[in-house]
This record gives sequence, C-alpha cells and structure tokens, in this order.
Amino acid sequence: MMTIALPALDERVTWSIRIVDARSGDVLAEHAPDVMCETASIGKIFLLIEVARRLAEGSLAPDDLVAIPDEHRVADSGLLYRMRSQTLSVHDAALLVGAFSDNLATNALISLCGLDRVRAVAPGLGYRDTALHDYIRSERTPDLPWTPSFGTGAELADVLRRLGAGEVLSPEVSGMVMDWLAADADTSMVADALLLDPLAHVEAEYQGMVLRHKTGSTSFARIDAGHLTGPAASVAYAVAANWKDSEIDLRAPVLDAMRAIGEQLRRHVTGRERDDAAMEQEPA
Repeated sequence: MMTIALPALDERVTWSIRIVDARSGDVLAEHAPDVMCETASIGKIFLLIEVARRLAEGSLAPDDLVAIPDEHRVADSGLLYRMRSQTLSVHDAALLVGAFSDNLATNALISLCGLDRVRAVAPGLGYRDTALHDYIRSERTPDLPWTPSFGTGAELADVLRRLGAGEVLSPEVSGMVMDWLAADADTSMVADALLLDPLAHVEAEYQGMVLRHKTGSTSFARIDAGHLTGPAASVAYAVAANWKDSEIDLRAPVLDAMRAIGEQLRRHVTGRERDDAAMEQEPA
C-alpha cells in the first residue's frame, strides 16, 4: 500500500526513509528503510523515554534539580549553555531537549540516568539498528563512540508511531515524550512544508495539523522523524540523509527533497491543496 510519491532523491546521499499510516501501520512510502544512518540528535528521543519512565514510576520527580557535570559541558545546539542561571528541573531539562535539542541539558540528563541505561532503551523496545549511543561531545576523537546516535528510517518511523499510539511503555510515558516533542522549534526540514508556526504549534495549527517531531543536524546529516495528524489522516515518518563521504556539502538538495516529502505529507493528512485556506479568505 504505497500512496505517497517520494521526490527524486540525490544519489550522492545515503537515504533511509519510511512513512506509515499512524493508525494502521501500513507503509505509505519508503526508500532504503533498513539502511543505518548517523542520526545526530534523533537518539535523544530514547533519553526522553527513559526520563519519562522514571517520572512515571516515581524514581524521579519533575521538580528534582539536574546537575551538570563539568566533564560533559558542551555548547552549540540549545539555549542552556547561554543562560546565566543553569539550575533547572528534570522536567524543564527534558523540555529544552524536546524544544531546542539542547546539548547541555541532554548531557545532564544522560548523566542523571546513566549512559548504559539510556543506551539500553532502544534495544529494550525491540530496535536493533537504532539507539542513542553516547554523550554529545565537543570533539569526537577516534577513542570515543563513533556517533552520538544512529538509526534507520523503518525503526524511527515505528517509534514515532508507537509514541503517538501511547504504546511506548505506557500511555503516560508516551504522552510525556510527545508533550516535550510538541515544542520542537526546528521546522527547517520535512516540517518546513507544513507552514506551521515554528514557535507555537502545540495545538492544531495551519489546516488543522498537529505535529510532534524530532530533528537532527550535523555538517553531513539531516534527519527528521515525526508524527503528523490532520483532518484526513495521521502519519508517522522518518527521513534520514547522510553525505559524510561527499567532498561537497549536499544540504541544499537534501532539504529540497525533505520539503517535497513534507508537502506530500501535508496533502495526505489534510486532504487539501496548500492554497485552500487562502482561497477561503478571499472576499466574496
């Protein structure tokens, strides 16, 4: 059952893509769904699952304060490293991870939960080729794990489908993770075509769409995995692109393809053309 047409994909890029109906699990489109890619920050989803599990069982409380180990201080992605006060709660650290993929908050939560325990989350859910693998590092030397996270389109789409259905550990755990992902402000990839307000799409927004997603970026990778609901349908998707061996930066054709996929998803879940809303607002 393939009902979504993928655009032409740059052959210089390693892709792993799967789009499924969020209710039935039927595959709507895919390309090399079992190819493993480096997935930058996407593995932080499994960290959020572990944090939510501990909150649900009561071994952590939302207002517990999170310590930031000096050896795991990093900058780049996020806001916490730029804040004057870096004292924050477990809940707010998780929210920063969901909203801005905050690296410093990520490392603080990994330290709190334990790296080995966080690494075990994805295998515990049945995933073989997808996981959070390491702390976020300012420099990744040969003696360190090869990537912070890795994954396949098939497995990433599945975990988003299960989160949306409340099937990851429990409805409570799944709901917490989806709530944190609702704040994701990075709509530069697949979500770019949805025309949502990047900073305010927790509730249904343009054309009645509700988005929960996580993105990841490096100098050679773009990944977007999400759960998208509209008036006509719901989908779970994962689009991963790597060009590590390329001599040139291929982000432009990658992002063009991701936006084209996003447009197909928008049409599918809304059942509408992009300009329908504008036509409705034209004066009589």
